[in-house]
Amino acid sequence: MSEEVQTSKNSVRKRNDLYQTLAFTVMKLSVALVLLILIAVVGDIVLNGWSAINVTFLTQMPQKGMTAGGILPCIVGTVELVILSLLFAVPAGILSAIYLTEYAPDGRAKWAVEQAVNNLAGTPSIVFGLFGMALFIKYIGLPSSLLTASLTMGVLILPVIIRTTQESLLSVPKELRDASYALGITKWETIRRVVLPSAYSGIITGIILSVGRAAGETAPILFTGAVYYYPRLPDNVFSPFMALSYHLYVMATESMNIEMTRSIQYGTALILLLIVLSMNLVATGIRRHYKKKLS
Repeated sequence: MSEEVQTSKNSVRKRNDLYQTLAFTVMKLSVALVLLILIAVVGDIVLNGWSAINVTFLTQMPQKGMTAGGILPCIVGTVELVILSLLFAVPAGILSAIYLTEYAPDGRAKWAVEQAVNNLAGTPSIVFGLFGMALFIKYIGLPSSLLTASLTMGVLILPVIIRTTQESLLSVPKELRDASYALGITKWETIRRVVLPSAYSGIITGIILSVGRAAGETAPILFTGAVYYYPRLPDNVFSPFMALSYHLYVMATESMNIEMTRSIQYGTALILLLIVLSMNLVATGIRRHYKKKLS
């Protein structure tokens, strides 16, 4: 009887080992496939866009309907758009997440708000563009400009920041809060001095995700302030502006001679990729700084 039991156990163990090997093989193949696709896309952009990049391309205004000159207004407009969007979305998102996690009582109201945030995170960006145009331009009366585009983009990335901040706050051990309360520290001071520093890494991860989306989305700014040809830098936040994503979209779909401007399209895509990468590296450096500080 014991031999039969041992044989059965060995059979089960071998079957589990086989399943584990298959699972790890599938995961490795999936990772390899993702990496190959990433290398192919980035490699194509770099190989075709590198030849277009020079001092003129980076520092001059566009000329001849964007078939000559540079893309300086697009670069500046994209950076300003991302920064202004984050200035609106980051404080609002973090404060909203703190309230939902630390103060809001459990119940239907809280559940409804969290479900709304989840649904907004998956809403198509063009819906946000129409919302921004209706609210900020039609209802409030703001001009179609860098400000309205930034506010719309801020609304777009707000759900991502709220959800990532909530998850980061919930991951902070309850013992840290209890220890702080035991020392007589108020709830707000505990959140500000104990909980938030422990959650900085996850919060900055959400900001990193938001940077890429704010820089790369086209539909929201299409309705709220971006223009195709504006050969000067924005005078203020109420001016129209050029953006890399919208500029690339128009050149690739509506240009009179797409083949003639192909190198400019690839160069624009490469610059957009480098800007997003640079901002992500800065945010990653900040995250590592706080991680080391906490450890």
